[in-house]
Amino acid sequence: MYLIVFLAFISFVLSIALTPLIRDGFVRIELVDRPDRFRKLHPVPIPRVGGLVIALSYVLAFAIALALPFSFGGTIDSALPRFWKVLPAAEMILVTGLIDDVIGLRPWQKLLGQLAACYIACSAGVRIELLGDFPLNSALATIVSVLWLLACTNAFNLIDGMDGLATGVGLFASTTVLIAALTHNSLDLALVTVPLIGSLLGFLRYNFNPASVFLGDSGSLLVGFILGCFGVLWSQKSATILGMTAPLMAVAIPLMDALLAITRRFLRNRPIFGADRGHIHHRLIDRGLTPRRAAVIMYAVSGLAAALSLLQNAFDNRYGGIIIILFCVGAWIGIQHLGYVEFGIARQMIAKGTFRRIVDAQTVLKQLESRLSATTHVDELWTIICDGVSQYGFTGIELSIQRQRFRHLPDAESPSWQVIIPLLANGQLTLHHPLSAEMDSVPVGALASTLRAAVNQHINRLNRETVVSSALTPMAT
Repeated sequence: MYLIVFLAFISFVLSIALTPLIRDGFVRIELVDRPDRFRKLHPVPIPRVGGLVIALSYVLAFAIALALPFSFGGTIDSALPRFWKVLPAAEMILVTGLIDDVIGLRPWQKLLGQLAACYIACSAGVRIELLGDFPLNSALATIVSVLWLLACTNAFNLIDGMDGLATGVGLFASTTVLIAALTHNSLDLALVTVPLIGSLLGFLRYNFNPASVFLGDSGSLLVGFILGCFGVLWSQKSATILGMTAPLMAVAIPLMDALLAITRRFLRNRPIFGADRGHIHHRLIDRGLTPRRAAVIMYAVSGLAAALSLLQNAFDNRYGGIIIILFCVGAWIGIQHLGYVEFGIARQMIAKGTFRRIVDAQTVLKQLESRLSATTHVDELWTIICDGVSQYGFTGIELSIQRQRFRHLPDAESPSWQVIIPLLANGQLTLHHPLSAEMDSVPVGALASTLRAAVNQHINRLNRETVVSSALTPMAT
């Protein structure tokens, strides 16, 4: 216990002392994050050096403990064999984040660095070998472990969009891991966790709103990666059948924010790795909260999730399932109050059958395109067009092509809107759709393009046949 307290204290002091030194050094050489008035709203350029501060405070705390003339060295050497093996993986993550902070990396380049670090960690023994009661073979264990570490790493990177947010959430998650380690008498897990707590707490002094230093990609990636590793070690120490659910709940807020971001961008056909202002903390600010209050609310939710994860871990199989259900219900209610329009629209589309109608409309369009490409006669072309557009609710159609006119209009005239499609050789195709009929699933643009291309192709073929026929007709003598 003395060693745990000492590591917490010395890492905290180191973080408090190193943060302003490294911050001011980066300001002098102008390696800072400049505001862009869109997502980066800080008033002045601010350095992103959290990764360096946390890494140095973390490692130096162990170095000082080993150098002091106490019995710490033997305890650390015997209890932390995995720490030394995971250290190269953490260094890989740190370097990847630093390069991205300084010169910038493309998403695939960051992902390559993260994959390399995750594989190194898995090779060092940070592996998920059980999912519930089901053992995983070596290959599947590696895949699941890498995916877990990637999820945690990028979740903290995505949530790092407001002063002190990722740092505070990481502090709650690491404290949760420490408490779980102490309750399971896991000295090695407690020892590797406590310096991270001290480093984050010291750094939060300068990172909370208004921040004078940012965590940066180097810090957010490093914190997420380390906590992902701790979660795996935690699950290995737990005898519960639910396995990874307690560590999962401990880092639930950043993971939930990452999942929401990916889902939102997928629904809106936006780049998955792009930036936007739709994260949970952005939604809280848009609802009128100040950055400080938004951060405090996120801390409170993180603390609640941490407490539930500890309860689930303590009760094992007796009440663990009930706790997980309560947590999921609370998360669902919270997401509803954030007011994400994308999810509401998607839910309405599924509930009202709009999604199925869109699928049906696209299927009809593909079938129509195939039928039109196979026709060679104008009468057959007209029949196929009439049949195809009627499936979209069009009740009237007019076609003017090569001095021929085709018309199909309803007997009773009713208000309608029209789609006028210009064709080659001054031709025209006009479609009539009643104003009273639904058209939310009609792909008007795609339908018009398909019909125009098919009819123009037919016109070109007729023109070529006319030219050939004229060339083969003998001249009169």
